[in-house]
Amino acid sequence: MEKQVLPASSCSLVLLEETKKSPLLLSNGSSSYPPAAANGSLVPLTAAVGGSTGACSGPDKKGSVVTGAGPGYPERETWTRQMDFMMSCVGFAVGLGNVWRFPYLCYKNGGGVFLIPYLLIVFVGGIPIFFLEIALGQFMKAGSINVWNIAPLFKGLGYASMVIVFFCNTYYIMVLAWGFYYLIKSFSATLPWSTCGNEWNSENCIESFHHQNCNNASLLADARSPIIEFWENKVLNISSGLDEAGSISWELTLCLIAVWVLVYFCVWKGVKSTGKIVYFTATFPYVVLIILLVRGVTLPGAYDGIMYYIKPDWSKLEEAQVWIDAGTQIFFSYAIGLGALTALGSYNRFNNDCYKDAFVLALINSGTSFFAGFVVFSILGFMAAEQGVDISQVAESGPGLAFIAYPKAVSLMPVAPLWAALFFFMLLLLGLDSQFVGVEGFVTGILDLFPEKYHHRYKREIAVAICCSLCFIIDLSMVTQGGMYVFQLFDYYSASGMTLLWQAFWECIVVAWVYGADRFMDDVARMIGYRPFPWMKWCWSFITPCVCIGIFLFHLVNYKPLTYNNVYVYPWWGEVIGWCLALSSMLCIPVSLLYKLFRAKGTFKEVRTPSTWKVQNSTEEQRVKRCSTVW
Repeated sequence: MEKQVLPASSCSLVLLEETKKSPLLLSNGSSSYPPAAANGSLVPLTAAVGGSTGACSGPDKKGSVVTGAGPGYPERETWTRQMDFMMSCVGFAVGLGNVWRFPYLCYKNGGGVFLIPYLLIVFVGGIPIFFLEIALGQFMKAGSINVWNIAPLFKGLGYASMVIVFFCNTYYIMVLAWGFYYLIKSFSATLPWSTCGNEWNSENCIESFHHQNCNNASLLADARSPIIEFWENKVLNISSGLDEAGSISWELTLCLIAVWVLVYFCVWKGVKSTGKIVYFTATFPYVVLIILLVRGVTLPGAYDGIMYYIKPDWSKLEEAQVWIDAGTQIFFSYAIGLGALTALGSYNRFNNDCYKDAFVLALINSGTSFFAGFVVFSILGFMAAEQGVDISQVAESGPGLAFIAYPKAVSLMPVAPLWAALFFFMLLLLGLDSQFVGVEGFVTGILDLFPEKYHHRYKREIAVAICCSLCFIIDLSMVTQGGMYVFQLFDYYSASGMTLLWQAFWECIVVAWVYGADRFMDDVARMIGYRPFPWMKWCWSFITPCVCIGIFLFHLVNYKPLTYNNVYVYPWWGEVIGWCLALSSMLCIPVSLLYKLFRAKGTFKEVRTPSTWKVQNSTEEQRVKRCSTVW
């Protein structure tokens, strides 16, 4: 495992500021940026510093890079191979939302027509912010908090992302626990959710019926599918509401413990272990998707399902909701605003071409979403044909697709346990790599706050254990009979579209207007050896913030109270808890800004330019001069 040396902050922060000002250090778009070296440092750096022990220098044959770390911070690991980083990003960003959310939105919003607003917002919002977060981490060599040393007044952005990713890590793993439970139950001769007569079934349970052929309307109205009863009565054992917590399900608790232990051992050694595990967890779901597609297209009704999925309805483009759905889906599926992409980028070599990586990863992410739609709707078309109903009556989004619609579909197939096991194994892997990379991002941000004097041999292992344990304690509220209501509160508020849009808006504003879009473009050029297309700068400065704030305001204007199954309406105090979850991250930015302003000494202009960025004495001037020769 290679290490990159962090320079003392007295030089790195000065270099960060001064190299933007001096015309001797910038080429302003010409081809005179320093060439990249194979070991991840800049070629002129080693030659200029010559292995000296000044503030800018590192060990022999190792170059220093500008970082967001302070003095006395430990060396930072880098990925063993660049493909480790790519696979980690694929594993984190490509998750359950690609399988259970995008296909539903596509058919709901005009089929193939939905790709027009979707791709448009990919280029004006998704890719620019995706690239921004990775490049920030790579340039500053810091996690989601210290990376905002580029604009210390707005360090609240880092705290906000940490709050969001912590909440995500807390509730997202429940999907893995449910998937693990279904995977275990799949290893049986008869799938337990395919039959009635079990202890959790009611008198109204009917295994198979066709809506069109049913003459008894009252029977049809009272009928209950065994799949729904298994989900609600057995897995969730759901109570009547949020105010009725009920007892803990020990089966789900054991599944929860199992997946948390799995996540811990995926993360505890850092990127040198994470980078290897994702090769399996990120690629095997594609193998399963291909197998399921081959099986799905051979089933009766598959063609109708696929055509229902992609059939264009041009009139949908006139509806504002279509554009809003496209925007929110991109921010969800690209994992923007969580800080984990910044953490992953911080382990890159300094000269890695993160600009190219952003486009490749965006293509993989969006391509996976579109491909998964063919898999899902070929199966749903078969299920609709078997039951004699319209596809719209079986198409669902979210957990309903994973734990109701798809289990129902596989129960109708020959060799049902095999297909059930394949699907839930894929579901587990899709969620697992997103989960442990999210934990990695949170732990990275926390460890970056502690300098080397607090170094402990097992500090990472201890930090990961504390993080997992704390999340597990909160998760215990979600394995109770009222756990689904708690899960929905976290899902709807803590990492909702509003919090992610708010975060992305301020990221663009701070980089483009506080730090400076041109400055950051120069920083990127120092890393990759050329300036990105000006489109990125225009997006950060104008287009993307407008898109974010527009969708954000639409969410506020069209806000609706949270419900479960469109029947149970959450009580007022439940909504209060939800808004507290949302505001706990959103308020980090203004509160941190005001706190720093009130605590700072001097005028507002002096506060905007922290003293750590200025040359204080002749010794510092000499260090800056020596650093300047690097460029």
